[in-house]
Parts: sequence; C-alpha cells; structure tokens
Amino acid sequence: MLHHILVMHKHYKIYKPYGYLSQFVNNQNKRRNKKLLSDLFDFTRETMAIGRLDEKSEGLLLLTTDGKFSEYIRSSNIEKEYHIMVDGIITTNAINQLKNGVEISVNGKSYTTKPCKAKILNSTSHITERFVRDKRHGATSWLSITITEGKFRQVRKMTSKVGLPTLRLVRVRIGVYKLDSMKPGDYESISSLHS
Repeated sequence: MLHHILVMHKHYKIYKPYGYLSQFVNNQNKRRNKKLLSDLFDFTRETMAIGRLDEKSEGLLLLTTDGKFSEYIRSSNIEKEYHIMVDGIITTNAINQLKNGVEISVNGKSYTTKPCKAKILNSTSHITERFVRDKRHGATSWLSITITEGKFRQVRKMTSKVGLPTLRLVRVRIGVYKLDSMKPGDYESISSLHS
C-alpha cells in the first residue's frame, strides 16, 4: 500500500528593510558585508524569496518553500503595487505617460513597459518614515504604480524616464497580499491562496 506524504509548505510575508539583499546566502565575495534575509530570521533551508527587491528598495517580499507558489506569484496575472517617493512634483502628464507605458532599457535593449496603473499618492501615513534627504534639496512627491511585470529595476527606470528620479521605493502589495501595518523587519505566516 502506498502512503502519500503530504508536504506542508510554508509561506511568509516579510517587510524587507532598506539596505538588505533579497537573498539568504551570500555567494559573492564583493558583497561580503551585505545584510541578508537570514540576518533577520532563521528560516528553513528550503525557504526562497519570490522575486526580488533590490538593496535600496523596501517593503513587501513573499517567501515560500513551494516552487509552484513562487511561479504563480511571479506570473503576469499578479499585480505588484509600489509607493514611490520621487525627486520633483508629479504632474498629470507624467502619470499619463507611466500609465500608457514608457520606453526603458532592459539588458541594453529598448523596451516599452506594459500599460499600468499610476496615480498621485496624497497620504503616506501607512509608510514607515525614513530620512531620505533634507527638504532644502528640492521638493519631493509620492506616487503609486501597479505593474504586472517585473523587469530589472523597472519602476526606478520608469519614474526616471518621466523626469522624476526615485528617491524611495516601497512595495506595498503583491496580488492579495498587503504590507498593511507591518514595520521593517516584521514577518508573518500567510496561507497560499493558490493550490
């Protein structure tokens, strides 16, 4: 008689702090002093980050022990929402350009981003404060961009293309999973809504 072993996968959401790499093991000598996710918690060896947030980005990152769940989350069906502080004042024209798609460089080739959701963010009370720069260095403003793709440094390249360099980038949502009231370094177990 065959016994099926039921593998109980684990899934987490974590608020990746600024200055951490989205990985558990450091394989590169030049990154010897970098902060890793394994510095925050002692996750099992099977745990992997789904997608990435670069070192200077922060916010929601999903972790899992299930490759299928990882594939599902990385698919183009899943929205990823970012709240971004930019250098300068956002205009309606810039928002429209972002919504319609802008031309960025991906691996040295020209790429037009897919149409996305973009809007000016009037309240940032949900975002943990972090000093970025002194006000006397010019005005800043916040916007929300929701994309279904994830090219390397895509959001930063998009805001730069419309003349608004990114100063701070916080991912607040991946599909149904939200940052909610989490603070940098927090993590919570989540259930997979994908079977």
